[in-house]
Amino acid sequence: MILYNTLTRKKEEFIPLIGNEVRIYSCGPTVYNYAHVGNLRTYIFMDILRRVLQYNGFGLKHVMNITDVGHLVSDSDEGEDKMMKSAKELQKSPWELADFYSKIFFKDLHALNIQMPEIVSKATDNISEMITFVEGLIEKGYGYETSDGIYFDIGKFEGYGKLSKVDLEAQLAGARVEVNDEKRHPADFALWKKAPKEHIMQWPSPWGMGYPGWHLECSAMSKKYLGDVFDIHTGGVDHIPIHHENEIAQSEALLGKPAVKTWLHGEFLLVDNGKMSKSLGNNYTIDDLAARGFNPLVFKYFCLNAHYRSKLNFTFEALEAAKVSLDRLLEGALTHKNGNESIAPEVVATFLSDFENAINDDLNIPKALGLVWNLIRYNKKSKELFDLLVKFDSVLGLGIAKVEIKTEKLYDVSIEVEEFINQRQKARAAKNWKLADEFRDKLKAMGIVLEDTAQGVKWRKI
Repeated sequence: MILYNTLTRKKEEFIPLIGNEVRIYSCGPTVYNYAHVGNLRTYIFMDILRRVLQYNGFGLKHVMNITDVGHLVSDSDEGEDKMMKSAKELQKSPWELADFYSKIFFKDLHALNIQMPEIVSKATDNISEMITFVEGLIEKGYGYETSDGIYFDIGKFEGYGKLSKVDLEAQLAGARVEVNDEKRHPADFALWKKAPKEHIMQWPSPWGMGYPGWHLECSAMSKKYLGDVFDIHTGGVDHIPIHHENEIAQSEALLGKPAVKTWLHGEFLLVDNGKMSKSLGNNYTIDDLAARGFNPLVFKYFCLNAHYRSKLNFTFEALEAAKVSLDRLLEGALTHKNGNESIAPEVVATFLSDFENAINDDLNIPKALGLVWNLIRYNKKSKELFDLLVKFDSVLGLGIAKVEIKTEKLYDVSIEVEEFINQRQKARAAKNWKLADEFRDKLKAMGIVLEDTAQGVKWRKI
């Protein structure tokens, strides 16, 4: 099995550090808002990694954190705590907020058929371990105290920047004046923040009441659950220049050795070739997609068509194409499930070998999907090939084993209905109300009633 290590910028053969168990840490969500589809692409990548490792017979000890305190509005330790800011806006306590958004996040993972890590750990359940971690860094001379917290002195850590490959001094030469002039270096980051009285989430520490820095949380929890050194750390590419760089610095400073063998990062999901953000109104959630008639597994299938290290452009037209494609894939699987033709053993062996070579080449799922389609289109229909598809789906997670004979399309709406809805929306956008009404009437005659809502068009059967 070969994986691309962000730290070394090359593909490397993956061999667990200890026995057959793979120890993994994945950066989880900061639960101050809904997870959007860009966030969820990262967890689909996480899921594929888990499934490929299991396919290869490895055991897993996988930890994912839930950040419910300490993640400031800027990843560079500036601004308000995201949990506190959102709690004030929604007039809820941070605890209520964390519970509410955590449950929705887990619901989304379930809808996407994403496996849960063996351990899910909230930051607020591990405060004592974080304080101990900070004390250790202070003892070793890497932590120092200011009026607003304890900071990590990057000037004393020789390898700072080795993950992002950024020339820190060149980058800072033209940087703006740092607000906190007590810091020894502008890039020094918070290990522990001293909390003002009005900050609800705070704990006693040797430095007064306060709360942990976001970067510290992951280092402390990975050490607690996975030991000093573990196999794989995953996250999005946005974590490379600050969050993961800081994790490396504080963990290696404390331990005197690297804590992570292999760093894996998933690329961005773009929307209409641009950035996804709340201000642009394009940070869609799984519920937003469902309101437009898309099963969550359609989004998962859409993501699987691009390699995890490649940017992926999200459009509703592309999602519509994915919906049709997945429908046809499952219908094709069904023809094999009902087939009774005999298949030569070498045909099965070739399909199996090619699939395994693809997934073990740095999780090349697009290539693996291509092989699935070759199998779907194979000129002989056989239950033996269906069983092979089910085996492949242990990696893809698309629910192939559950496909059954239906008189209707998989998602309870035919391609014709989808097209009528699409044409009606185009007519409305062009303010051709007469044509739009004609499509509505056609759909009504087919037993479909439309409802125009603020979240988009919803439909139901009469």
